[in-house]
Amino acid sequence: MAWLVALGAVLCLGGIGGLGWCIMQALRARREGLEGEVLQARFRKLTLVNTAALGVSALGLMMVVAGVILS
Repeated sequence: MAWLVALGAVLCLGGIGGLGWCIMQALRARREGLEGEVLQARFRKLTLVNTAALGVSALGLMMVVAGVILS
């Protein structure tokens, strides 16, 4: 079950990387001084990516836990 732990760790790290990317994009949008509908549209898109990254990270963590329990 070591492969399950390794695959889960990779997924978890990928999800955390996606969360970091979302944070950087949100800070960049704030620094650009966007306002109104443009800022809301950008944050709406980032919210979707953020939720997906969080889901991937949670799935990876579940795989790590399952691999540890099964081994």
